[in-house]
Amino acid sequence: MSKVNLKAAEVQVRENRLGSITGFEGTAKELVSSARKGVLEDKSRSFSQCLGCSTSNAACTTVLIQDAVTISHGPVGCAGCLQEYAFTYKVNGHLRGLKNPSQRRIFSTNMEEADTVYGGNQKLTSAIREVYNRVKPKAIFIITTCASGIIGDDVGGIAEEAEAELGIPIVAIFCEGFRSKIWTSGFDAGYHGIARKLIKKTDKKQPDMINIVNFWGSDIFAQWFKKLGLRAHYLTPYATVEEIGQSSQAKATVQICSTLGSYLAAALEQEYGVPEIRISPPYGIEQTDRWFRELGKMTDKEKEVEEFLKEQKEKWLPEIEEIRNKLKGKTAYVTAGASHGHSLLALLKELGMQPKGAAIFHHDPLYDNEAESSDTLQNVVNDYGDIENYNVCNKQEFELVNILNRTKPDILLARHGGMTLWGAKLGIPSLLIGDEHYGMGYEGIVKYGARILETIENDEFVKNLAKHVHNPYSKWWFKQNPYLFLGNDKEQLKDN
Repeated sequence: MSKVNLKAAEVQVRENRLGSITGFEGTAKELVSSARKGVLEDKSRSFSQCLGCSTSNAACTTVLIQDAVTISHGPVGCAGCLQEYAFTYKVNGHLRGLKNPSQRRIFSTNMEEADTVYGGNQKLTSAIREVYNRVKPKAIFIITTCASGIIGDDVGGIAEEAEAELGIPIVAIFCEGFRSKIWTSGFDAGYHGIARKLIKKTDKKQPDMINIVNFWGSDIFAQWFKKLGLRAHYLTPYATVEEIGQSSQAKATVQICSTLGSYLAAALEQEYGVPEIRISPPYGIEQTDRWFRELGKMTDKEKEVEEFLKEQKEKWLPEIEEIRNKLKGKTAYVTAGASHGHSLLALLKELGMQPKGAAIFHHDPLYDNEAESSDTLQNVVNDYGDIENYNVCNKQEFELVNILNRTKPDILLARHGGMTLWGAKLGIPSLLIGDEHYGMGYEGIVKYGARILETIENDEFVKNLAKHVHNPYSKWWFKQNPYLFLGNDKEQLKDN
């Protein structure tokens, strides 16, 4: 049964659509095996420290579109976290060749207590008109929040009426934080709205154009594709509304992170006839070779791909071996979102390092294309072997700190800001690289390895920090099993 239904105003959350989970401890192989056998069970926590909000993730898909605006329908505080995308746009725009990135336009309806009693419909209607008159955008996105969702504002109906009045797409995105424990359901909500309202059906095709569902990394695909006679078409950061509409004309769709792009890639294939490359992104030698060869098959560029891979091996394999020799025997721990976290584990294994474990924010047993070949964790296990101390957690930092204190890796690799400080407080060198394309391909192995080596060798600051820092967690907690609160109810915990 298809998992994409663009006739529906709202997308199903990942718990219901994909069977995704946020609670597991064991090994990576055990997790993959449970998923394949259909016996994967989500473990709840009797204590939870924090959660990621899907509203922010939905905004991630819309705020960076160049000629669109985003309205957060809720209290102004719910829009506070969205400023990070405006900052990202300005700082990282040069990575995609933007000389003068335009100012990001983020608005809030500023719902107050009275609005939760009498409703915020009129406030939203007025906000849409005000935003249109001020900015004259090519599209307006409305992202819902817990407040507007709980009181039942008619966001969808208001968006339809405003669209008829103003003559531009007004896209309602239903992404209240309480909908899902899986933070990435917000990505799906954003891309559902984009696929429904912005992408246009057409028989016209551009055989050299490849859609890339990505965050905001460097323009490595343009460099690669130029050698293959192909052209990179990025979605959605830095794209325009018109460019997004043309994505139905592409030859194929690739994604740098299945956690991000699972839904949009499936929608493009099912609804618009653009096939998806159904394998993991190119991190590590084995996966890079598979990815490029699959791309070659789909674009009739098999000869060009083999020549490209031969050049890459001749250029980078000696340097890869050199960096491996320097990092051999070093240990690491990874904390990140699901698919990119799996990619970092592949890089560590490729560099000859030993992962001491991973704290991954959720797990999808399958993606929306339902292809086992897309299972990024399964591919890591098949290519490099099992990974111990594999923890699925929705950013439960108290578990991470306990595990790091026990395993004491040589380095902590993180994908998200705010996570590396826990390694630093324990005297563990910690590395966060915001450019998700940085470790891709053969050259990515060398570049990422060099950064890891540099971080490990420059550890004086974190070691001094650990001597003076106050850790908010008690000595009692460090003596406990890191998973004490996972899968246990309050009655069972009374004995501890």
